[in-house]
Amino acid sequence: MKMKIMTSHHNLSTFPLKPSFVLALLSLSLFHFFSSRSPISQTLVTQNYIVRFKDYEKSDQHRRYLESRVKSDGWKWIERRNPAMDYATDFGVLAIQKESVIGEIEGLEKVKDVNLDFSYTKRDLLGFVDGEKRPGKMFTSMSFSEAGETYAVAQTSNSSIHWGRQLLGQKSQVTSLFGADVLWSKGFTGHKVKMAIFDTGIRADHPHFRNIKERTNWTNEDTLNDNLGHGTFVAGVIAGQDAECLGFAPDAEIYAFRVFTDAQVSYTSWFLDAFNYAIATNMDVLNLSIGGPDYLDLPFVEKVWEITANNIIMVSAIGNDGPLYGTLNNPADQCDVIGVGGIDYSDHIAPFSSRGMSTWEIPHGYGRVKPDVVAYGREIMGSKISTGCKSLSGTSVASPVVAGVVCLLVSVIPESARKDILNPASMKQALVEGAAKLSGPNMYEQGAGRVDLLESYEILKGYHPRASIFPSVLDFTDCPYSWPFCRQPLYAGAMPVMFNATILNGMGAIGYIESPPTWHPAEEEGNLLSIHFTYSEVIWPWTGYLALHMQIKEEGVQFSGEIEGNVTLRVLSPPSSGEKSPRSSTCVLQLKLKVVPTPPRHKRVLWDQFHNIKYPPGYIPRDSLDVRNDILDWHGDHLHTNFHIMFNMLRDAGYYVETLGSPFTCFDARQYGTLLLVDLEDEYFQEEIEKLRDDVISTGLGLVVFAEWYNMDTMVKMRFFDDNTRSWWTPVTGGANIPALNDLLAPFGIAFGDKILNGDFSIDGEQSRYASGTDIVRFPRGGYTHGFPFLDSSESGATQNVLTSGTVKADSSILGLVEVGQGRIAVYGDSNCLDSSHMVTNCYWLLKKILDFTSRNVKDPLLFPVSSKNDAALFVDDNQLPTRRTDVNFSSYSAVVGKDLICRSDSRFEVWGTKGYNLHVRGRNRRLPGYPLIDLGRGLNSTFDTSNLRRPKDTQKNKVDSLGIRTWGMLSRDEADVPVLVASHWLLPAAVAITGQPCAVEPLAHSAKAAKEEERVWFWSTEQFIAKGTIILITSLMFSRNLNSFLL
Repeated sequence: MKMKIMTSHHNLSTFPLKPSFVLALLSLSLFHFFSSRSPISQTLVTQNYIVRFKDYEKSDQHRRYLESRVKSDGWKWIERRNPAMDYATDFGVLAIQKESVIGEIEGLEKVKDVNLDFSYTKRDLLGFVDGEKRPGKMFTSMSFSEAGETYAVAQTSNSSIHWGRQLLGQKSQVTSLFGADVLWSKGFTGHKVKMAIFDTGIRADHPHFRNIKERTNWTNEDTLNDNLGHGTFVAGVIAGQDAECLGFAPDAEIYAFRVFTDAQVSYTSWFLDAFNYAIATNMDVLNLSIGGPDYLDLPFVEKVWEITANNIIMVSAIGNDGPLYGTLNNPADQCDVIGVGGIDYSDHIAPFSSRGMSTWEIPHGYGRVKPDVVAYGREIMGSKISTGCKSLSGTSVASPVVAGVVCLLVSVIPESARKDILNPASMKQALVEGAAKLSGPNMYEQGAGRVDLLESYEILKGYHPRASIFPSVLDFTDCPYSWPFCRQPLYAGAMPVMFNATILNGMGAIGYIESPPTWHPAEEEGNLLSIHFTYSEVIWPWTGYLALHMQIKEEGVQFSGEIEGNVTLRVLSPPSSGEKSPRSSTCVLQLKLKVVPTPPRHKRVLWDQFHNIKYPPGYIPRDSLDVRNDILDWHGDHLHTNFHIMFNMLRDAGYYVETLGSPFTCFDARQYGTLLLVDLEDEYFQEEIEKLRDDVISTGLGLVVFAEWYNMDTMVKMRFFDDNTRSWWTPVTGGANIPALNDLLAPFGIAFGDKILNGDFSIDGEQSRYASGTDIVRFPRGGYTHGFPFLDSSESGATQNVLTSGTVKADSSILGLVEVGQGRIAVYGDSNCLDSSHMVTNCYWLLKKILDFTSRNVKDPLLFPVSSKNDAALFVDDNQLPTRRTDVNFSSYSAVVGKDLICRSDSRFEVWGTKGYNLHVRGRNRRLPGYPLIDLGRGLNSTFDTSNLRRPKDTQKNKVDSLGIRTWGMLSRDEADVPVLVASHWLLPAAVAITGQPCAVEPLAHSAKAAKEEERVWFWSTEQFIAKGTIILITSLMFSRNLNSFLL
C-alpha cells in the first residue's frame, strides 16, 4: 500500500531504547500464525505482507538485505513515506504474489516472521452507537448517535438497565461528575502530558484546543484533517476547553495520529509505523477508541505489548457489542491495556457496552475480568469537526473519558518523577483500587467499577512501586458482583473451579514470581480446600496471570459452610536506577467460598467445553443463517459468555453445572446425571467415542446433544472475499461438526443429516423457533421422535423445495429421545434457542424436560406421546450422511486431530497429565476432626499407575501439545501442560531455567560480546539452550545496564 508523504519533517535518529527495563520483542513463533488461520484461496491474489525483522534498522537497510538474499521473483518492496521513516524500524511491507517467496523470506537469518497486512475495514472506530442493539460482528460499523435517542434493552443482560433517556443537559459536565474541577483548582490540568490519539485526525485551527502539538497522517490519503468527526470528538473529551463541552485535561499536549481514512479503513502496517513513532517520540498516554474480535493479529498485538513495555499507558474501548457476553474487543481485552466499558448516568451498564469474560484463554482455560473499569459513555458532550459541541454515546466515548482522567492523574506527579512512578501497571492499580463498585452489574460487566478520579488521585499521591492482584478479593458469596461463582457453590468431587486473576507489577515492566503461591486458610475448615496454581513465572509487560484451580477435598463431602483465607505470592523486579537490589512485593488475594454437601448424581450436569472451536483462528460460521451482519462465531460458546442465561436457568432449576475442558476420558461418568453437548465443532478421539458408549450403556450416563446446521453446498456458498486479509474465506465447518457428532453417536444408531431447517413449531402449546437447525436421519426403533414440515433452506434443499412446491411437505425429525442400556439419550438439531447471541425464542423449557428424562428418567407426556414412538428405526445409508470437507487442514484448528489425548489442568487433579484411564482406588485422605469420610467411588478417590502411562515429555524440544500449540514442557510451575498461547502473556520474554532454581543471566555489559556496547539488542533461538534435561527459554531480549546484576 503506497503511503502519502506527510507534511511534518523530523531529524534522522536511531530508534531510542528505553534504559530502565528489559524490552522483549517476542521473537517466539510458537506456531506459524497463518497456518492456523489461513483461508481457503481459490485464486492467486497479490497480497501485502508484513515482514518483521529481529533488529531495528533503517528501512533502506532492510530493503537492501532482502534484495540481496531473496533469489525468487514475485515480490516487491513497498515504500512507506511517513514520519516513522526518520527512525529505525523493525518491519517492512512487501507485495507478494508467489507463496514460495514467503517461505524463502522466513528462512532468512534476520527475519522474525511474515504475516498478512490486515485491512481493518471498520476495525471499529468503535462507532458511536445509534440506539440499536448491535450484535457481535467482525468489524463494527461506525455510526453517530446524537442526543435524544432511546435505547432498548435486550433480555440477555444480567444488569438492570434504565430504559428512559437521560439528557446530558439535565446533568452536570461529565468532568465535574468525576471531580476534575477539584484537581484543576489545585493547578493540575494535564500540563506537559503527551497524549497520543489514534483516530481519524483533527483540524489544526480547531478553536476547542489550545495545545495541538503535532498532527501526523499514516494513511494513504493526503490530508491531516478529520472529515468524520470521530477523532475530533475523542480529543475534545480528553482535552477540549470549550465551556459547553469541557475536556478533562485542557493543557495536555495533543498528538493526533490519523490512522483511519475517511472510508474508515486502516491497515496493520499503518498502526505499526504509528506505534513505533509513538515510542520514538516518548508519548505518555495513548487512546485507542477502536477494537475488534481478532486477538491473533500478532504484529498488532505484540506491538501493543511493546508500546506498554515502553511505559506508554494505553487506554482502549472495550467494544459496542453489548449486551452480549464474550464480546470484548482487542486490544482492550489485553491485560496491560486499560479496557473501558460504558455506563449511563444512573450507573447502569450501557446496553451497547461489551461484556466479558476475555475469550483468548478459552476453551482450554478461563478468561480474565474485563473491562477493567467503566465510565460514563451515554450522551457525553464533545467537540464537533470544526466548531461547536454535540452529544454522543458509545465505548468510544467512555474510553477518552478515562484517557482524560489518566492525563489529569499523570500531571499530578512532578514531571521529573513521572517515569519512576507512573507506568501502565501503577496507573491501572490506581484506577481499579480507587473505582467505585456498582451495586447491580457483575464483575464481567463492570470490572472494578466506575472510575473515581479523586480516589485514584489519593492513591497516586502516596504511591510506592508494588505488585498486586486484580481483583484483590474473590468473594464467591457476593452476588451479583461475583457472578457466575456466587451462583454455584463448591462441593467435593466437582471439576476444579477455575479463576484467572491478573498480576499487576508496578515495580517494573518485567518481573518474576519468587516462589509458588501459598494458600493460607483462616480456619481449620480451610484445609478442606485444595488449590493448584498455574501462573506466569515471568511477568511481562507489567502484567501476568495467576490461575486458581480449586477443589474441595473428599473429606469435605458433607461439609456445608464458608471457607475463608488468602493466597500470597512474592514478586521480584529488577532494581530501578540508583537501586542496588531487586524490588520485591508480596501480593495478597483474599478468598471467600461457599461450600455445600456433594449433590446427588441426577442434579449434576457436565458441560463439554473441550470440543468447541471459535473465531479466531478460523472461519467458524454463525449458527443462525438468518443473522446477516454477524458472520462469525466469536463469543466463546462458554457457559459464562453467550450461554450465561442458560446457566442461570439450570441453576434456578436446581442443577449443578460443571465444565469439562479436557477429553471425555477425563471425567468419571458415575458422578454425573447428564453430559451436555451444545454447538460443538471439533472432532473426537476414538478413546472418547468408546468411553462415552460404555458410560451411557453400562454406567447410566445421560447424554444430551444440541446440534446445528451442516451442509457442504451451503458452506461453499458462504465463501467470501475478505477485505481484511484480501483473500477468499470458506467456513472450516458448519454451525456444528455433524460428521464428527455422527461418529460419536454411531454406537447408539443415531445420526444427523444435512438439511438446514427453519420455522416455528409447537409441542402441545409450547411455541418454539427452529433457526437453521439440522434434521435427524437415523434413530433406533423404540425411541421417540418429533418431526415438523419445515422448509429446507440449504443450497441442495432449495432446489428440492421448488420441485415439490404445492405438495404437502414431509416431516423432518428434529427431536429424539431414547433409552440405551442403563442410560438415556436426547438429541435436538438446533442450539440457537439456548444461545443468547441471536436467540429468537428460547427452549429452556425443552432443555429442562430433556434433563428430567436423561438424569432422572422422568418422562414428560409432552415429549413421550404414543404417536411419537418409532415402530421402526429411522435409517439412511452411509453415503447419504454428511461428509467432512477434504480441502481443509482441520488439524490447524482442532484440539483433537493430530494431537495427543491428555487430561489438562481443568480436569480433576488426580488425572492431570494422564489419559484419564487406569484409575483405581487408593488409600483414603486424611480426615479432619468433625468431618466424616465418605467414599464417593472410584473416580473421586483414585490415582494412576505411572508405569503404564506415557508421561508428558517435559524436555521435548518444540513439542506440539494437544491444542496444536508449541510448548516447551513446564513453562509455568506446578503443571506440565499449560499451553503457551500466542496471544497471551504466557510467552516468556526472559531467560528462564526450569530447574527449580533461579538461573543467573550473564550481565551483557560484562560479557565479551557486549564489552564495547552499553546497550544492545540480543536475539537467541529458543532451541539453542536445551541440554541435560534442563530447559532454558530465551526470547528476543533488550538488556540495559540497569539489569546487569539482576538474577532471573
